[in-house]
Amino acid sequence: MQSGKLTAAEIIALSKEHTFFPWVAQQSVDPLAIDRGEGVYLYTVDGDRILDFNSQLMSVNIGYGDRRVAEAIGEQAAKLGFVQPGFVTEPRARLGRKLAEIMPGDLDKVFFTLGGAEAVENAIKLARQYTGRYKILARYRTYHGATMGALSLTGDPRRWGNEAGGGGGVVRYPDTHRWGEKDPRPVEESLQGLEDVIRYEGPHTIAAVFLETVVGGNGILIPPDGYIQGVREICDRYDLLMVADEVMAGFGRTGRWFAVDHWDTVPDLMTMAKGLTSSYLPLGAVAMRRHVAAAFDDRPYSGGLTYNSHAVSCAAAVATIGVYEEDGLIENAARMGKVMRAHHERLYDKHPSVGAVRNLGLFGTIEVVRSRDPFTPMAPYNGTSDEMRALAGHLREHGLFTMVANHMVHTNPALCVTEAQLEEGFAILDAAFEITDRAVGA
Repeated sequence: MQSGKLTAAEIIALSKEHTFFPWVAQQSVDPLAIDRGEGVYLYTVDGDRILDFNSQLMSVNIGYGDRRVAEAIGEQAAKLGFVQPGFVTEPRARLGRKLAEIMPGDLDKVFFTLGGAEAVENAIKLARQYTGRYKILARYRTYHGATMGALSLTGDPRRWGNEAGGGGGVVRYPDTHRWGEKDPRPVEESLQGLEDVIRYEGPHTIAAVFLETVVGGNGILIPPDGYIQGVREICDRYDLLMVADEVMAGFGRTGRWFAVDHWDTVPDLMTMAKGLTSSYLPLGAVAMRRHVAAAFDDRPYSGGLTYNSHAVSCAAAVATIGVYEEDGLIENAARMGKVMRAHHERLYDKHPSVGAVRNLGLFGTIEVVRSRDPFTPMAPYNGTSDEMRALAGHLREHGLFTMVANHMVHTNPALCVTEAQLEEGFAILDAAFEITDRAVGA
């Protein structure tokens, strides 16, 4: 073993020997050793360039290597790294004020965490303590995080291995999109399904309705117009809290500051993370409307975190929001979203294995199918296939990173992406779909 800089092989070997990887069998891990990033590109220790078409986990929204954020982190770390949450710092104050300016409606107070799952955990606590009720409504095609409370809300198969010790009180209501169907269900049907569950469970027992505004990892499921507004109306009518999970969809990903802005809706609670610091440092938050915050003016909130309002993370977030504004990244996401839609449509027209495409801003996905009619995904639910493995291998071999999950290929580049970079990425995808086209039945 060298005493100086490690080689790629040494980094991989040491990481596999001494560190534990999430969501996978450890012997199947085949990681890349990354050295640095710049814009939408990563560079391996061996010097290979990779176009990141997923912003890692839909999170590096401003792109890699922004000196403004790095310098803000360094300056704050040198000045003051940490104080306990009972103290306050300038970055905390500035960030709270800035978030109040950009969040919808009267969401103007935030509880800081270190990630999205912790934000969801505290949203659950806030909802239950505010209402005095226990039940939480959530959907199947959703992911809210890997901590126990957040995982109990999660509907996708990632919850299965932990249900025995998970939190109780979670009741499922219908999704807008059923797995294995191209299009969403009619708005009236989905809203009626939610109202039926509320009626059957008893609104007096329910604290909140949780939803990912635009579902992320389960397929970039964009709700049909009228659905988000309908959920808000139902929550108001039955006196329930509406909780919007914007961990993935927030901070410009959809071409607006927050996805709920597309439907002019204000949730009672809203969770965020990822793009809050563009993942330069861990930070999350749960925002609350004034009436929710005011309920705790005269009684304590039973919840806390050692690293609540961490000064260096808050400084990173202030700088990141500054980059969004200075570089017009929210507007660029909206513009490039139209370019992405055109690329999606060309792939759909050319490749019979492309069964569905959708995006809102730079939040997009491609569904790969064996048949469009009947609509038959290229991989089973919670599974993969030889064709999808071959497609993923082609992308890796040709220098494109993105999330390939079940039968879906995500397209979620950083908000600083250019038309030329989108063209570069979609050219690689275009060639990859030749592989899956061969599996399409005539």
